[in-house]
Amino acid sequence: MKPLAALLLAAAVVPAAAEPLWELGAGATVLRLPHYRGAADSSTWVLPLPWFVYRGEVLRADRDGARARLFETERVDLDLGFAAGTPTRSDDDEARRGMDDLEPTVEVGPRLRVALAKGADWKTELRLPLRAVIGVDRSPSLLGWTAAPALAVDGERAGFGWGLQAGPIWGDRRLHRHYYEVRPDEAAPGRPAYAARGGYAGWQATAALSRRAGPWWFAAFVRADSVGGAVFADSPLVRRDTNVGAGIALVRVFARSEREAAESR
Repeated sequence: MKPLAALLLAAAVVPAAAEPLWELGAGATVLRLPHYRGAADSSTWVLPLPWFVYRGEVLRADRDGARARLFETERVDLDLGFAAGTPTRSDDDEARRGMDDLEPTVEVGPRLRVALAKGADWKTELRLPLRAVIGVDRSPSLLGWTAAPALAVDGERAGFGWGLQAGPIWGDRRLHRHYYEVRPDEAAPGRPAYAARGGYAGWQATAALSRRAGPWWFAAFVRADSVGGAVFADSPLVRRDTNVGAGIALVRVFARSEREAAESR
């Protein structure tokens, strides 16, 4: 529910001219994120940030995320995308105290991108991802599925890359049960038993800004996340209709290939 890798890579909007095939670097990121969508509590994460960019013809890890290209035309692009989510200790969250922890997750699935409009330094896309959410705490387990169609606008101006993305979210019953269900043995005063169902899960909107200056790369993002009107909005674990998350990252690139990516030639 908190795709950390997707958030960082979404902020990595960099110029496309003369890009090397690969780049290596390292840095750090500071993130302030809610424990889950609809949570009252948030955590601050200070994490090392390994930087690896690869711009191959099929496998890519760049400003559009880590993915494998499956099909591409001038206007339509189908790829297999990946993302990751941070864990939550339930003892650190008032609403979930005494319940099972929320483990770290990996998300994987196809994403269809449709180009809608394009200018000299901007583009607008419709993005249609469908991803399986997999818990990876001890042994991998499928937690459910999520779909998050979004309208996205990316561009560059005065040396800064920027991106805006917004859209609704849907999840299946299994995924919503994982985050919002309260079993009878977990019920407590102010936290009655609750059975979650699948369907509409609210909306997200993200704004990102980045700057590349020689070997240095800086990025920041802010994300608004609403569960108003979601099918699980009446769960006792939902304490806020809207959350705001944010983060910054600073990376020093220390190695790059002499060979340029095919699209840069």
